[in-house]
Formats: sequence, C-alpha cells, structure tokens
Amino acid sequence: LFPTGDANSCQVSVTQPRYKEAGESVHTVTLTCTFSALRCSPSEPQALWFRFFTNRHEDLCTPKCRDVQKFKVHISSKNVSLQISNLTTNDSAVYFCGIAFSDSSSPHSKQMGGGTVLVKTGAEKHTIENLTFMIITLSLLLLYSIVVFTILILHKKISSGRKIFQAIAQELQKQKYAEHCQQPDHLEDDTVYQNR
Repeated sequence: LFPTGDANSCQVSVTQPRYKEAGESVHTVTLTCTFSALRCSPSEPQALWFRFFTNRHEDLCTPKCRDVQKFKVHISSKNVSLQISNLTTNDSAVYFCGIAFSDSSSPHSKQMGGGTVLVKTGAEKHTIENLTFMIITLSLLLLYSIVVFTILILHKKISSGRKIFQAIAQELQKQKYAEHCQQPDHLEDDTVYQNR
C-alpha cells in the first residue's frame, strides 16, 4: 500500500487542483487531493481538510469531520477526497488538503496541498477576487513559515557543527600535548641556539 522506510526520513508531497466550479444545479461536489509518500511507514496517513474564507477559516475534518452530514472524507492508496453535500454559495472558499503520517518525526511527513478554490455559481463575483487575494496571502504566509523553519534548522545544525569542531580541536590539542610531554629531555633541538 505505502512504501516502507525509516519513519524519521518520511517525505510527503501533496497536490490539489487549483479550481473547481459547481453549477447552480449541483448539490454535491467532490474535491480531490493526491499525495506521494517516500520512506514512510506502511500505516494509513491522516487526511485533514480545512477551508479558508476571506476573513476566517474552518477546520472541516481533522481527521474526523465536524459535520458528518455535510462532509465525508474518502482515502485510498494515493488519493484523498472530500465530498461536500447540500452545497450552497456559502461553501465557496479555498479548500486545503493535508496529509500527516503521525508516527513520523520528520518535518516533511506532514504536508498541505496548494488549495482548491471552490466556486458555487450564483455566488457574488467579488468572492472570486477575494479568494484569489486570500490564496496569494496564504501562499506568502506558507513561504514565510518555511523560511523561518529552515533558518531554525540551519541554526541548530551550525550550532551542533561548532560543538563537533571544538571537540576535534580539543582532542588534537591533547594529542599534541601528549606527544610533546613524551619527548626525552636529553635531546637538543638543532634549531635552538644556546649560550655556553
């Protein structure tokens, strides 16, 4: 089902379609999300769904759906889908799919897709513009979070690299001191001039 591997090196990538339009006569829609998992455990991942409006967000299924009459999640080997029933114009939003291998400590084992803009026709035109603005804002926020996280990881690696370098330098100094102390006293250095 899933490739096996070290849970600490698990790497997940998630992709979603960018746009989905539902006509006025559509009352049920399914949003899809595909993912790949490299070096992850064979256990089934958690599928998470969120939606973002212009000024707020909702946790839909994390992993259990808060409204089981309206939202249903289906998961297969590489696909996750969110079925939305009783669709109204109020459901027009940006929907994000997240995949998490909770048994892994790898930061790459929990990833989100880029979001799918769902538009139920009959919604006001400015809603699409607001959703586009929201996607751009969320993308920038995600980029900022990745940069901060990367800086923190690099700082930790540099710090541990300095400790290793210091330990090596101390060991070399101890060896040099031990070699210097083991030289016999009766040998004279040819490069040293003595007054006699």
